[in-house]
Amino acid sequence: METLKHWMRDWKYPTVLLCIYGFFSTVKPLEPFLIPFLTGPDKNLTIEQVTNQIFPVWTYSYLAVLVPVFLLTDWLRYKPVVIFQCLVLFSTTAMLLWCNGVLEMQAMQFTYGVVTSCDVAYFTYLYSVVEFKHYLKATSYCRTAQLLGYTVGSVLGQILVSFELMSYDNILVFTLVLTGIALISSILLPMPKTSMFFHQMRSARGETDGEGHVGTEEDLQSDGQKGGVELDGAKRQQQIPDVSAECDNTSAKSSKTGRTNESNLDFLQCFSSRTLLVWSAWWALATCGYNQTVNYVQSLWDYVEPSSNFTVYNGGVEALSNLIGAAAAYGIGFSSADWSRWGEVALGALSALEGGALFAMVFSANIWVCYCGYIIFKSLYMLLITIAMFQIAAGLNMERYALVFGANTFCALVLQTIITSVVVDSSGLGVDIFTVYGTYFSIIALIFFLSGLYTTMCRKPEMETQRENPEEMFKAEDDAQIIIGTKF
Repeated sequence: METLKHWMRDWKYPTVLLCIYGFFSTVKPLEPFLIPFLTGPDKNLTIEQVTNQIFPVWTYSYLAVLVPVFLLTDWLRYKPVVIFQCLVLFSTTAMLLWCNGVLEMQAMQFTYGVVTSCDVAYFTYLYSVVEFKHYLKATSYCRTAQLLGYTVGSVLGQILVSFELMSYDNILVFTLVLTGIALISSILLPMPKTSMFFHQMRSARGETDGEGHVGTEEDLQSDGQKGGVELDGAKRQQQIPDVSAECDNTSAKSSKTGRTNESNLDFLQCFSSRTLLVWSAWWALATCGYNQTVNYVQSLWDYVEPSSNFTVYNGGVEALSNLIGAAAAYGIGFSSADWSRWGEVALGALSALEGGALFAMVFSANIWVCYCGYIIFKSLYMLLITIAMFQIAAGLNMERYALVFGANTFCALVLQTIITSVVVDSSGLGVDIFTVYGTYFSIIALIFFLSGLYTTMCRKPEMETQRENPEEMFKAEDDAQIIIGTKF
């Protein structure tokens, strides 16, 4: 029993539970076949209804709830939001299974927008309960679990559909069971005591361990009984004796005010660097186009080769693109290229290839050309987002990196919402969306290629501030392996 209690206080316990949650919540066998399912006899919707009326709701709802969810995530200390995300994901799958019609599917897309907005809670929870020295391993394990979940879901879906082992409805029932397993693991997660912005009173009184680790409620109970226990080979600091309530309140208020001012200053300093601003701009622009492409690519595939008369291989393509993209993202970590000098040129050149892959998908009447173009597009994005994250994370500590990540994601989502309302929505211009996306990436390529040539020939590379701890550079590599599937 003592061994079990000691293991539950160790960093491996929440990490294992998060890996289980990350794996089972991302195994979605039907996701690569969402368009055939919605336009088939099960839901009997048209491709225009799905593309122009249903899918845009996800973008709008994601933007509407992103900021409130981010604030609530920190205030509620992460775990409740992780549980809530799993419950909403379960509801989304259930609505996809039992609801019919455009309005019901729009409601389903709204709930999935809530699910994706809660993604911020996954890794912020991890960093709140794991010591800094274990960030690299914990992040790597959780990213790997998510990647395996996406890949297993795509392969499993392809097998079940190709060999007709399950109907679409039965696949959704199977997904509900997997989501139930993820829900159980989220409930078992220990509750953090503090968070990044709120609940800083404990940190203000010095109640942290020797590694700067923010303890869980179980840790606090243990600390109340004994004041020098050993955790992961490092002794906890003795707790500071209690002082008067008035001093506590004053200290807490000063800590919160200082924390807010420091966060605002960090945010301004992050974007005062031209290099950081350039890489962040590419991140926001490219992520917007990537999300839109992944979200609507199945409609293009169904147009080129209708699923009603063709055995689709969407699941295999998604699995292959995930694996190649992850391999490219991992391999770039061993490159010795001077990205501070040649990075912008690489962004421009490879973004041009992304635009070319999209144009090949648009103007080709061959489904296999479309599949290959998608694999090239997704792999190049993962390669470039890895380089961008390396450059952004090179001179930032963890909290600044979180601020930049959130700002870039929000900017990408705002731009994505504008493009959706103008191009995709049924009240928009009604132009071919993939022609727009190909042109979009071509413009990105031109801008960054010219900027890169100017930087290379006319400017010296901007020196970046060295990271406070070299471990974070390796953590950035794991953070870069982000796999975003077709939106439910």
